[in-house]
Amino acid sequence: MHIIWTLLIGLLAGIVAKIITPGKDPGGCIVTMLLGIAGAFLATYLGQMIGWYKAGQGAGFIGAVVGAVILLVAYHILRKIMS
Repeated sequence: MHIIWTLLIGLLAGIVAKIITPGKDPGGCIVTMLLGIAGAFLATYLGQMIGWYKAGQGAGFIGAVVGAVILLVAYHILRKIMS
């Protein structure tokens, strides 16, 4: 059940990040879910480095959205550099 909950939060975080971030974004539903999940992992990692989260503690929904937005902004920057 934990994996299903993580996928659902990842999907919702990816959707919110795509709405917040302007510009053309990659992929459909699966990429959106993966973006949200990757954002949650990024937020957890950065939060643990800064000291906001303890070991074994994950980022919440807002952290996942922030992480996904960071990934989308990085994607847009790399896309401009490559073209």
